[in-house]
Amino acid sequence: MPLTFKNVNQLWAYILTETLKRLGLTCAVICPGSRSTPLTVAFAQQVPNIEAISILDERSAAFFALGQAKATGRPVVLVCTSGTAGANFYPAVIEAKESRIPLLILTADRPAELRDCHSGQTIDQVKLYGSYPNWYAELALPSLDMRMLAYLRQMIIHSWERCQSPTGGTVHLNIPFRDPLAPIPDVETFYETSLQLLLSEFHPKEFFSGIVHTELPITSYPIPEEWQRCQNGIIIAGVAQPQRPQEYCSAIAKLSQTLNWPVLAEGLSPVRNYAELNPYLISTYDLILRNQQLAKQLTPEMVIQIGEMPTSKELRNWITTTKPRYWVIDPSLQNLDSLHGKTTHLRISVENLETEKLEINRNREYLQKWCDAETQVRKNIDDTFENIEELIESKAAWLISQNLPPETPLFISNSMPVRDVEFFWKPNNLKITSYFNRGANGIDGTLSTALGIAHRQQSSVMLTGDLALLHDTNGFLIRNKFVGHQTIILINNNGGGIFEMLPIANFEPPFEEFFATPQDIDFAQLCATYKVQHELIISWEHLQKRLNPLPTTGIRVLEVRTNRKLDAKWRKDNLSNFSVGIVI
Repeated sequence: MPLTFKNVNQLWAYILTETLKRLGLTCAVICPGSRSTPLTVAFAQQVPNIEAISILDERSAAFFALGQAKATGRPVVLVCTSGTAGANFYPAVIEAKESRIPLLILTADRPAELRDCHSGQTIDQVKLYGSYPNWYAELALPSLDMRMLAYLRQMIIHSWERCQSPTGGTVHLNIPFRDPLAPIPDVETFYETSLQLLLSEFHPKEFFSGIVHTELPITSYPIPEEWQRCQNGIIIAGVAQPQRPQEYCSAIAKLSQTLNWPVLAEGLSPVRNYAELNPYLISTYDLILRNQQLAKQLTPEMVIQIGEMPTSKELRNWITTTKPRYWVIDPSLQNLDSLHGKTTHLRISVENLETEKLEINRNREYLQKWCDAETQVRKNIDDTFENIEELIESKAAWLISQNLPPETPLFISNSMPVRDVEFFWKPNNLKITSYFNRGANGIDGTLSTALGIAHRQQSSVMLTGDLALLHDTNGFLIRNKFVGHQTIILINNNGGGIFEMLPIANFEPPFEEFFATPQDIDFAQLCATYKVQHELIISWEHLQKRLNPLPTTGIRVLEVRTNRKLDAKWRKDNLSNFSVGIVI
């Protein structure tokens, strides 16, 4: 069947979307607007090969796309009109860079003659996101020339590659269009004649035949002799969202058992959810290191950090004080050494370390000290929480870690939820997939990211505080496009609980108004406004029953009301007590 197009913009947008389809794009998130009409129409015509999702709020749309890219490991396209629309993508662009998530942003723009002359809905969109994208380019105006169509195709191919390699991130293409924007005939007969002539010479099969997707070569790396000689070493399994978590955890376990080193696993590492793979897993390191005597006894000679450094300040301060020889294993080109120690970066994946041929026999005394401390502190945590009936914030992470259905995707909000997960998330074999925005560590886009992760995936769960949810309630507008189920566990302590842990909490005023910022929101009414299910949790048993099994469709909020002041006091009274009296 011959191709038919009414104008050059329509053909241009077809080449762009068809190239992306052949590269493997499966999802485009589109915000409403006029200047982006050619792109919107072209993506709509690619359905069902490319899912096109319309989302009103650009900031929410960008974080939804970020969540989809996290869950699938593939780039997601974002489309918006000219003007300030693209500026609302900025927070997600920053997070994408810091978290290494592939996004391809297409901002429509006015042509050059309509810029800098006060034409409506026009701002300077050139390099709108500064240094945050992996790559930026402004495309040429649409043209009826085979060479220019080939140029467009190759620019899209290069953009696809650059948002994934050598490190995931954003590519921003600014795309100018002249009228007509809708798929209507161009008023100039010259265009119509030229277009028909071009289409008679245009053969899609041949034109798109050169589009191939190539994988980067996998290389292996031998274990350094320094590691093999070291008696007192630790492995830190830091913040990570690997696409193949079981392979990732297995590789860390092999390294641990080869070297006979313990694995200090961050709560946001999949290692804690594949516990049976690693007999030397240490989950309570933050609490262990609060005991100064234990911290001194466990001083390491060498540390291998896999992925990004955990959240724990206790761990960071301990490493800064002890000054071990330090290695970072991560395939990105980013500097992951926030402590600026004696550090060597190995730009590889942990899966590519050669461990099979090595058998290292050494004294296991240091390893056993860590394992003994873990056993005792873990028992103290479990005994404590099993006997707590009142609804306190810290118990939520501990309870969730043992009650979700296997392989549940879980999004963890920043501020206190992410810290409680590090403190108390119990190792399990549930293969839960944890997601988070720990690139820039902000609360913006929390709900939208979680919905993006859950869209067309297994029934999913989100753990969040009230302020993070309120900051992104526009995410609920996605509900009519959302396919799947999202349970939101809302810890409502009416304010910013994390600030209660800081010195500023002792200064009133201005603490309550300017830092805790209570909003006094009735979440039942808020959910009713968005037609989202709401349920007030009255006990831990009540919460357990709602977590397994999970529904298969819809969005619901399970609200757990706690007292912010009492939550903070409980942490201050108990965090250091779990390791008191521990002998190793």
